[in-house]
Amino acid sequence: MAKVCRYVVWLTVLLAAAFPLLTDGADADEPVATLSADGKPWTGDLDGMIKRRTIRVLVPYSKTLYFVDVGGNQRGISYDLMREFEDALNKKLKTGNLRINFEFIPLARDNLIPALIEGRGDIVAANLTITPERTALVDFTTPIARGVKEIVITGNGGPELKTLDDLAGQQVFVRPTTSYYESLKALNADFQTRNLPPMILQPAPGNFEAEDVLEMANAGLVKIVVADGYLARFWQQVFPDITVHEDLVLREGGEIAFAIRKNSPLLKAEMDPFIEKNRAGTAVGNVILKKYLKSLKWVKNAATEEERAKFRSFGDLFRRYGNQYGIDWLLMAAQGYQESRLDHSVRSKVGAIGIMQVMPATGKELGVGDIREIDANIHAGVKYIRFMIDNYYADEPMDDENKVLFAFAAYNAGPGRVRSLRREAVKRDLDPNVWFDNVEYVAADRIGRETVQYVRNIYKYYIAYKLILAQLQERKEAATP
Repeated sequence: MAKVCRYVVWLTVLLAAAFPLLTDGADADEPVATLSADGKPWTGDLDGMIKRRTIRVLVPYSKTLYFVDVGGNQRGISYDLMREFEDALNKKLKTGNLRINFEFIPLARDNLIPALIEGRGDIVAANLTITPERTALVDFTTPIARGVKEIVITGNGGPELKTLDDLAGQQVFVRPTTSYYESLKALNADFQTRNLPPMILQPAPGNFEAEDVLEMANAGLVKIVVADGYLARFWQQVFPDITVHEDLVLREGGEIAFAIRKNSPLLKAEMDPFIEKNRAGTAVGNVILKKYLKSLKWVKNAATEEERAKFRSFGDLFRRYGNQYGIDWLLMAAQGYQESRLDHSVRSKVGAIGIMQVMPATGKELGVGDIREIDANIHAGVKYIRFMIDNYYADEPMDDENKVLFAFAAYNAGPGRVRSLRREAVKRDLDPNVWFDNVEYVAADRIGRETVQYVRNIYKYYIAYKLILAQLQERKEAATP
């Protein structure tokens, strides 16, 4: 199984004029000082933060807001804006050598507000839509963007939609903890009053950002999604196969802001004028797009009829060996798609063969037969991942899915490297037994984006295959009296 080629660092660009990228202050290439808090909850206002000399910024890990490239360099919109705020605050307070330092703590988006309330951070620097439900829990700064619309986007091969009523009975891929989900539930309630079939709200994983969902739509892995209009228009430059339906608006007049804890008037008094001053600006332009996007390897369309035919053709083999070795066969099929797009004719430059890209020497050691044959090739791929699990993760306190994800990561980066990443995750107060939003952060910092992208791509194909399998089952049940 040949390693995927190295990916370039993640894109850092403006979110379509939501606010400007500020680069006149802190150096965005400065190595990270820390990526996690000390783990001890603390609640208080700016005066307490000044005494602590620390402001903890909770950020979602994403291609635009916050990411870390190899060497521990922090980048992204939220990072640059908060570093600029850090400089402005220190200048105003004349702290001199006793600076107030900003610590950036990446978390899954679903955990941002709970962590803020619990005192594990002081600011949530994310593009959060202000909603009554969230306002009951936290306070918001002055908006970084106003008049935002939540609009419908169709993916590659998606249905034709002319009005919102055309969504009735359709499947929509959406994260349950977003304002988009609330808007879709409200529309479903309206459909019910008018005797229209409800939308099927297919939950997206909580660790997915808007760009992950749009990427899957662009690849045709899902057909209908929802995003803020400015985000959709921005990512349409990157994902040309999505269709942004400007006239299909679920919510309008939305406001996006940063969140702070309740009863933090001193912090709000400093943040509001800063954000007001720095809200508007000019876009960075296509230079950064060309620099960061030309070599990125986005997911492909595994849901066309041709690709579905491959999935159905090889499904029995993946299921057989998945059951034999106790591994979710859909995860193994997803790895096969990442490796070769389920094309058995693929041969790598280093000699890897077939669907699972198995090296001849590895196939011989596994003793599964001639890996030039499809059956033996898939058998070898599944058996090898089982070998990785048994040798490195069998006794670890992980769930079965994470054991497979760590095996994928170890296959790509090496088990010794992953072991050291897990040890460092403990030091950073991250869970060493969870890949997404935990050990993957350390991986991005220490070894770059290749392994992170490899595992995430497999997981996106896995979700797509689960949806395909559910659709096949529905068709089968519909055809059975």
